[in-house]
Amino acid sequence: MALFLSTHINKMDNKGRVSIPSQFRAILSSNGVNSVVIYKSIVNNCIECCSIERIETIYSMIEKLDPLSIEYDHLSTSILGASTQLIFDKEGRVVLPKNLSQEVEIEENITFVGKGNTFEMWNPDNFTKHFASARQGALQHRNILKSAS
Repeated sequence: MALFLSTHINKMDNKGRVSIPSQFRAILSSNGVNSVVIYKSIVNNCIECCSIERIETIYSMIEKLDPLSIEYDHLSTSILGASTQLIFDKEGRVVLPKNLSQEVEIEENITFVGKGNTFEMWNPDNFTKHFASARQGALQHRNILKSAS
């Protein structure tokens, strides 16, 4: 499977349209579906983005929980209930829901961050701060990769 890699910055127009980076669109469209699923990240102050297959995988993980548990309710509500599937227009753009872009402080420029099976959309200033923190954490915890291999 192809992975979402790299970091890109694109502008959102005054109608809320933004072009998904072409490398990311190619991965998302490889199954014949020209769309992206988005939701507010439950980890960071950003929008998490993935393919419909990835959201189905997340659902299968949630489905293994007790359906009457509070964990099931929290995860299914926060991820599945808040997800939106956006279809690409002819130019490869999507229209971001205004409430979601406002919630994560995206105004004009958007930083797209590849994270393997997913990618994120960030306010550029917020991502710069997050990247510095993440880089520091990665340096401190880099040895954990040895045990994962």
